[in-house]
Amino acid sequence: MLEGKRQKQVAGLLYEEFNEIFRKLGLGMMDGGMVSIASVKVTPDLLEARIYLSFFKVADPKTALKKIEDKAWEIKRELTMRVKHQLRRMPELKFFIDDTLEHVFRMEELFKKINEEKSDGQITGSGE
Repeated sequence: MLEGKRQKQVAGLLYEEFNEIFRKLGLGMMDGGMVSIASVKVTPDLLEARIYLSFFKVADPKTALKKIEDKAWEIKRELTMRVKHQLRRMPELKFFIDDTLEHVFRMEELFKKINEEKSDGQITGSGE
């Protein structure tokens, strides 16, 4: 389903505000790694915001996500103060782990393996 114009506007606004809030609350650095907002998706009725977080070199992303969820009330309070004149209702916040980077690394490894197997097969095949 395609995102509507208002959904994109609200998601963009929330994305910018979440970045500022995470910086202000010190949630950008956690467990020796970095946490960043990968994307924000808003439901068509604008009542739920899904925040996808990217964890770079964080020892345990699930524990880090739990810490962020524990601070959700503080994040929502800060967000409400910032966007109260732009949104009628504050969307419910749901946090998710964005594992896109993990998939990219896995795919790169697979491609590397395939290329190595191809080059090994060509070398032994041309030597015969």
